[in-house]
Amino acid sequence: MKPNTILIIIQRSNGDVLLSASLIKSLQQSFQPDAIDLLVNDDTLPIAQTLPYIRQIHTFSYQKKKKHRWQQEKEIIKKIYRKYDLSINLTASDRSVIYALLASKYVIGCVEGNKRKAWWKKLLLKRSYNWDSEKHILLNNLEPLNCLKIKVSKKQLAPPISQRDAISIQNRLNELKITKFIIFHPSAKYQYKIYSQKLRDELLVLLNQLNVPIIATGGFNEIDKKIKDSLPKLDNIIDFIGETTIEEYIALSELSQGYIGMDTLNMHIAAAQNKRIFAIFGPTNLNMWSPWSNKLELSAKENKPLQTYGNVTVFQAEMPCVACGNQGCNNNGVISECLSNISPTVIFKEIEEWLLNKAL
Repeated sequence: MKPNTILIIIQRSNGDVLLSASLIKSLQQSFQPDAIDLLVNDDTLPIAQTLPYIRQIHTFSYQKKKKHRWQQEKEIIKKIYRKYDLSINLTASDRSVIYALLASKYVIGCVEGNKRKAWWKKLLLKRSYNWDSEKHILLNNLEPLNCLKIKVSKKQLAPPISQRDAISIQNRLNELKITKFIIFHPSAKYQYKIYSQKLRDELLVLLNQLNVPIIATGGFNEIDKKIKDSLPKLDNIIDFIGETTIEEYIALSELSQGYIGMDTLNMHIAAAQNKRIFAIFGPTNLNMWSPWSNKLELSAKENKPLQTYGNVTVFQAEMPCVACGNQGCNNNGVISECLSNISPTVIFKEIEEWLLNKAL
């Protein structure tokens, strides 16, 4: 088949959306379609808008679902119903599968490993593949290419950067007389993924001794604002939290020498740009969400207190529960004790050694 219109459905997180870029590029190069559209959750729209080759983006809102569920469903179905030659669903949820089936007669989609949940999906989908929690999200997202017999490239595509954003960030750096620098990203979307203030401050004091500009980054939400207000005043720590758009952040990351910080979208952006990564991991499933190394075309497979592969170093706690995959201890969504058991000194020593060898 040679589809002229393609819909890709990704009703998951920012990372899932970012790590669909290589799939989209392969589809564009293989089919040269008239249009590739997306259907994503509205809280991932900003990162979806950075993806290349996309004509338009449909959004689903959980807020609208609470208020006017069926009205939203009608609107989305009206926009996508039989508008596409091919629909690809990267999310195993019932809703996203139904959207894909309504959008096109030829549907490829992932399904749960649970046969009781997946039987009807396998029956209705033209081609299906199992969602594998032991496989990196990039590789899960590339599975539709195997279904289409398209050669798979296991490299994560970096987000494009507009000239406007590149100039904006470069001017800001010029004003501060910064040439080479490292990004420090202390926040994440969820509290349970964040290093404590005490340990964060200890790490920043150590990093400050390197006499290299460390640019702290973050967004505009309450978690980021709280971190911004608590940042220690240190000579080499420059605060950019809440001061860049996602597009400007991508430009800033591209100019950086490396990334230090939490397991979050910004880490994956830096990895896609082949930056040196120092990632601090809590309870997150490492198999699926560790930084992808384009250099080696692989990710971390084992839980270890300290491991380096290619351009990536990952720090975890040495605890029997790591990594549990829960949203914090007992799924409380707030505290992950494993993060409190990662020493700032261990992180610093790895960064210091890298800088000495690199002669930044």
